[in-house]
Amino acid sequence: MNMTRRQEPAPTLAVCIRNDGYLVSLERRKLYRVLPDQEAAKHGQLRVIDESGEDYLYPHEYFIPVELPKAVEQAVMEAA
Repeated sequence: MNMTRRQEPAPTLAVCIRNDGYLVSLERRKLYRVLPDQEAAKHGQLRVIDESGEDYLYPHEYFIPVELPKAVEQAVMEAA
């Protein structure tokens, strides 16, 4: 029997464009790792690894997803 293991989608990156109410947790113009969370997305939220190093939910409109060349994305992820 060939059982394939379902892989979780890789984290993506987004740039913070607003930080109203989250001045300590988020820095504007900074790239953040975004973790997949379908339930949060249904409510207009993103699960982001913030300045504390933990993942929390933030309003979707505070971020713009970015696509980087694979080599750059890998370097950013490894540096985190």
